[in-house]
Amino acid sequence: MSNGRYAMKLISQYIRKMPANTSCHQFCVGVTNALRKHYWLRLPVQRMLEHPEERLCASAIIYSRLRREVWMVGDCQCLIGNQYFDNPKPYERQLAEMRAAKVRELLIAGVPQSELLQPHDPAREVMIPTMIEVMQNQNITYAVIDGFPIPESKVKVIPLDFQKWEIILASDGYPQLAKTLAESESLLQHQRETDPLNIGTFTATKAFVEGNNSFDDRSYIRFEV
Repeated sequence: MSNGRYAMKLISQYIRKMPANTSCHQFCVGVTNALRKHYWLRLPVQRMLEHPEERLCASAIIYSRLRREVWMVGDCQCLIGNQYFDNPKPYERQLAEMRAAKVRELLIAGVPQSELLQPHDPAREVMIPTMIEVMQNQNITYAVIDGFPIPESKVKVIPLDFQKWEIILASDGYPQLAKTLAESESLLQHQRETDPLNIGTFTATKAFVEGNNSFDDRSYIRFEV
């Protein structure tokens, strides 16, 4: 199981058990402690401190019904009515552009596109050292859930008034977030068909690996309050 998936399972367990009136601050502290316990049990905490790239790590977007707030911890996105919100990691676009530049260079050199759509992406390797450097700022310049204190100034909290709202919460695996799951999936498929390398108008740190129907994990939920 990947670190991200394992972190997701621990975070899900915590959310299911936390009190309904939990505040965003209490969530950040509580979910951090929940992951930290697993470091003490299974992983050397000092190494995790020095190597953020090895930590259990995930993002979360949560709606608190009692507090009428949306909390965005890490890179996620949402639509509230017609207003779009996201909370991207800093340097994500620069990393994506770095990979895209290498992809274009390899294509000009004659490397077939099919070779760049394999699990082993030579263009992605170019940005990995920089990405690891960026991760040294994890929970310093940007927020994630990784068992270390979350800088709450980097958590986006969106308050809602008491009128009726349609809310869509999603991971960052959708290049464009639409009003329905079907439309969001259709836009994703269009991206796959027209730019599977993700080097055009939309750039990403990964391509659509051959055989996969997406370039990243994705979650989508729509509801009214």
